[in-house]
Amino acid sequence: MFVVALDVSMKKSYAVIYKNDTCLWEGNIAHTKTGFGILLNEIRNLPQVPDMVFEATGVYSRPVEAFCQKNGLSYTLLNPLQAKKQLEEDTLRSWKTDKQDAHKLAQTHAGKRRTPKVVQEDVYQNLRDLSRFYQEVEEEIKRTRMHLHNCLQLTFPELEQFFSNGINLYVLTLISLFPHPNLVLRSTPTKIKNLLIKSTRKNISENRARKKAEELIVLAQDAYPTADENSVHCQKTIYYAERLQDLLLQKEAIQIQMIGIARELPEHDLYITIPGVGELTSALLIGELGDVRRFETSNQLNAFVGIDIRRYQSGNYTGKDHINKRGNPKGRKILFFTVRNMIRQQKAAPNHIVDYYYKLKKQPVPKKDKVAVVACMNKLLKCMHSMVRNDTKYNYAYTASEGQSIALI
Repeated sequence: MFVVALDVSMKKSYAVIYKNDTCLWEGNIAHTKTGFGILLNEIRNLPQVPDMVFEATGVYSRPVEAFCQKNGLSYTLLNPLQAKKQLEEDTLRSWKTDKQDAHKLAQTHAGKRRTPKVVQEDVYQNLRDLSRFYQEVEEEIKRTRMHLHNCLQLTFPELEQFFSNGINLYVLTLISLFPHPNLVLRSTPTKIKNLLIKSTRKNISENRARKKAEELIVLAQDAYPTADENSVHCQKTIYYAERLQDLLLQKEAIQIQMIGIARELPEHDLYITIPGVGELTSALLIGELGDVRRFETSNQLNAFVGIDIRRYQSGNYTGKDHINKRGNPKGRKILFFTVRNMIRQQKAAPNHIVDYYYKLKKQPVPKKDKVAVVACMNKLLKCMHSMVRNDTKYNYAYTASEGQSIALI
């Protein structure tokens, strides 16, 4: 049995080639055409195709994955925690070097029965990258909103009344144009209205623009700012208001792109039949879960997300059950808010996930809220896995025929 093991780092990897317990070759491989060419030449000189094994190290291991996929090499991608645990099982020493890790991965590969990674279609990888980009933009929006809030407390705090129905582009345009009440009081409703219509990045009716202009003047007349209109705080207010507009438009563009890609996949049409799951939520779920057909059982899908149960027992002591949290944290987050959304929209349509949530909350010993939500996440994953594997839309009926039962989890 031939094994190629790599300890991946930024821009390079330390690679070893083993036959059973014998090291045939080792060396540093740069993540370049030349470096991967050297490795490919060594692999092609072997009498049979080797197993490839390395740890997942975020963006740094992606070039190695691309190398394996382009050259048709089967590879095992290890979770870093999983790899650390496996390597520590075979030694009491805690030494860690690139060379040692690569050798240990190769030496332990045969005995660990590691499962090769199932390579999904490119569309799932593209959707995952977009999902991650979308979540990054959302986090940036939250941070920028906080910075804008802090600035407005000093320059024009009354403007936050416009945020009662959420952030929108024309309100942010008003803030960037008039970050201080003195600027408003030197203008007129007509000038403010015309400037708003001209400057906003989305269409706004003349009546709505005039109404906002009049409201702005009323707020400015009673405002008591802390900072002067020429202070740096006004500059910051303008900067964060414009930055927030850019982020909102970027978020909307990514959302449209994600939904467009998701509509090409058959599971999207199935997921959106679940009450509380819209097109955006479906696209985000597909982005993080990928093609769930690669999981033979829903328990494997649970482990991938990281909500499978971890138990600890020693002697007479038995610890409380916890989810292991070793899977996909972004996937857990999306599932958590999906269940929350189902509970909020429970009046729209009957949903057995919501029924299960209230059942857990009304037991003789009621479950805590987060515990109940995580249990519902588990149930939702089972539901989604069954729907996709059986190519069946959501059905609330608990007496559905065997093989088509979706609500019977």
